[in-house]
Amino acid sequence: RTSIWRLQQLGAALFPSVAMARTQLATVVTLGVLLGCSGFRLGAHAAKKSWRLQASTLDRIETSVFKTEDLSLSGTQEQIVRGGRDLFPLLKDAFSGIEKIGVIGWGSQAPAQAQNLRDSLEGTGIKVKIGLREGSRSFESARSVGFNEEDDTLGEMFATIKESDLVILLISDAAQAKTYKEIFDAMKSGATLGLSHGFLLGYLDSIGEDFPEDINVIAVCPKGMGPSVRRLYEQGKDVNGAGINSSFAVHKNANGRAGEIALGWAVALGSPFVFQTTMRDEYKSDIYGERGILLGAVHGIVEALFRRYIRDGMSPEDAFKHSAESITGQITKTISTEGILAVYEKFSGDDKVAFQKAYSHAYGPARDVLQEIYDEVASGNEIRSVVMHGDRFADFPMGKIGETYTWKVGEKVRAARTSDADIPLNPFTAGVYVATMMAQIDVLLKGGHSYSECVNESVIEAVDSLCPYMHAKGISHMVDNCSTTARLGSRKWAPRFDYMIEQQAFVAIDNGEGVKADLIEAFENHSVHKAVVECCKLRPPVDISVTAESSVKERENI
Repeated sequence: RTSIWRLQQLGAALFPSVAMARTQLATVVTLGVLLGCSGFRLGAHAAKKSWRLQASTLDRIETSVFKTEDLSLSGTQEQIVRGGRDLFPLLKDAFSGIEKIGVIGWGSQAPAQAQNLRDSLEGTGIKVKIGLREGSRSFESARSVGFNEEDDTLGEMFATIKESDLVILLISDAAQAKTYKEIFDAMKSGATLGLSHGFLLGYLDSIGEDFPEDINVIAVCPKGMGPSVRRLYEQGKDVNGAGINSSFAVHKNANGRAGEIALGWAVALGSPFVFQTTMRDEYKSDIYGERGILLGAVHGIVEALFRRYIRDGMSPEDAFKHSAESITGQITKTISTEGILAVYEKFSGDDKVAFQKAYSHAYGPARDVLQEIYDEVASGNEIRSVVMHGDRFADFPMGKIGETYTWKVGEKVRAARTSDADIPLNPFTAGVYVATMMAQIDVLLKGGHSYSECVNESVIEAVDSLCPYMHAKGISHMVDNCSTTARLGSRKWAPRFDYMIEQQAFVAIDNGEGVKADLIEAFENHSVHKAVVECCKLRPPVDISVTAESSVKERENI
């Protein structure tokens, strides 16, 4: 029985196209029997390698409601759908047949998505209703932004699921793993299950189960924390919309309308552009990315650099400015508008050599950890870890971050900050940060992910959504306004990046090892640079303001 399940999982991995899966899986199983275990493993390895090379090739987006646009990214052709408030009149057609949307949960994403959907769908007759656990403390928070029982926009979780045509499931990943059977049983036949994260698919894969056959299963995944999804939506009201880019995936298309519903959902959230992925690629890249440069790696990098600069004789305040502030200031702002290579091109002479040395010796240790993270996610180990950690919360609640000396100094630096123009652009910091970002991209490209997914999960989300929160209020404000899965992953992996950079990269540099010319040449000529520049052209028309008034409330001082 275990062997059959493993063959099923291999078939799902090698042949993600649902239409072809049964025929091809039968072929894989037959070959496995004929060739024997060792031969089957060899054939599976070759087939998997071939699939990875083709993983970024997706079917063309099929829609009769929205206009698609071809996008050339580093020699590959992809398709996107541009968003904008001028498209809101099309939402009723995209959501044809849907009368009620149930948004289940009230964590990082739900308050933002529910309010954006409600505002975008105003006048369509489509109702957005929040579903929460009986007795949840979040009822009061939902009421405070206009959802209530009196007008049937707030209710109990399973009752809301039963009556909704589109169920957007935004409870924690661990809770999804615990309650998925009850959720599936409660859904109407023909309804659509919407996810903003592929975690549940990864969990079902790991236990050999699947979604029901009589429902659509789609994903719309904003490339940023929930509060940023709402803030940019609010701040873009006067410029035809601004928001967070989203990926979308159609996993099951029971009634033939799953793609239109997914695109309508993404446009209603305010996404400037929407790109296509598969749900498996999404959860691999997303869970991996947040443990890497998006959250975990940048935390570890700052801690390691801060200590190093103090050892080098800087004051604590200057050490923080040259580590954390340099990243969240000039480095990420340059990447956001001009691309990764533009940071490097700002340096000359000794500063360029300092960047090259830092890049040369940080890339390898960073990629080592990043490949391990990707493998742990792809194998299901990281998913199981999140579920098990959820079982321990009663005895071991999530601990605080942002209380170390580094971040206490950061509070003083932010309080004294008068202008971002005074923040230094440190070449050594830039070298370490950019090396880690490029290593993250290389792992994703090796895994067969599309350029749009690599750029959004490694670059855009970091510089346009997440780092602005760290810049405004520190590491905890960034990490702890993300999902529980992201918060757990950041805490788990940040120390690994800190350790590897300190123990390997810095030691090599201090021992006098020079620039690795082959690595620098590969960086200078990397294919991703053109893709990043093209995606920069599609960025939100406004920069996020973390301190502006908003109807979404971030977690504070967790």
